[in-house]
Amino acid sequence: MMLLVPADPLRPVRPDPHFAPEAAAARDAGHRVAVVDHDALARGEAERAVGRVPADDDAVYRGWMLRSEHYAAFADALAARGVATRTSPGQYRRAHELPGWYGDFTAHTPESVWTEGFDREAFDGIRRDLGSGPAVLRDYTKSAKHHWHEAAYIPDLTDAEAAWRVAARFRELRDDDATGGFVLRRFERFTSTEVRTWWVDGACALIGPHPDTPNEVPDAPDLDAIGPLIADLRFATVDLARRADGEWRVVELGDGQVSDKPGTTAAGAVVAIL
Repeated sequence: MMLLVPADPLRPVRPDPHFAPEAAAARDAGHRVAVVDHDALARGEAERAVGRVPADDDAVYRGWMLRSEHYAAFADALAARGVATRTSPGQYRRAHELPGWYGDFTAHTPESVWTEGFDREAFDGIRRDLGSGPAVLRDYTKSAKHHWHEAAYIPDLTDAEAAWRVAARFRELRDDDATGGFVLRRFERFTSTEVRTWWVDGACALIGPHPDTPNEVPDAPDLDAIGPLIADLRFATVDLARRADGEWRVVELGDGQVSDKPGTTAAGAVVAIL
């Protein structure tokens, strides 16, 4: 295995400091490590981004989020250099974007509806589709949960103007990073912090805290139903939280390559499961 990590923007031959511990753990385990230019990837300059990557037969990326189309270009540029990505572009999109995984998880996650694009007419359509009550707003890949009351939580879907103010503020905050369209998810009250589970080829390989709450680990959830739903994904994360009625619910699915780990999870633990 070769581990690919973003380069330090100030010292481009070295790993970005955020991913340097994983790069060091991979080298200590006898794996090859190479750096890629994440900024170039985000600009759509994939060939330039992988200029320092040597040929290898199997590569895994651990780095910052990429749009699905940029990941596809990344995989193509690597293939031209003789490097095969363990996760295909189709697998990446399925795990990274909510519309890709929601259909298989409808029994395990809050009811969700979404738009294509960010215009008000489409937003009002899905708002009416979801009905009444509170909801949580996000796009295909990310929420603005750290701006909860102004750009994430909608107390009453029937209040069209108040709901749109939240949506407009969300769009403003996400700016050019906004992906796909608006997603509205029916609000469910959770009584635990989130737990991040890491999956390789449909098997849970690691359970730990969520990066937002690195020192809090809830009881291990029941994962029996999850594995068969993601058996086609090479490397993924599933975040779960306990609902007020005691049921564990899926909050998010993510591609494991761009899912952050908390500082309390050892870098070597992530490298080892790969």
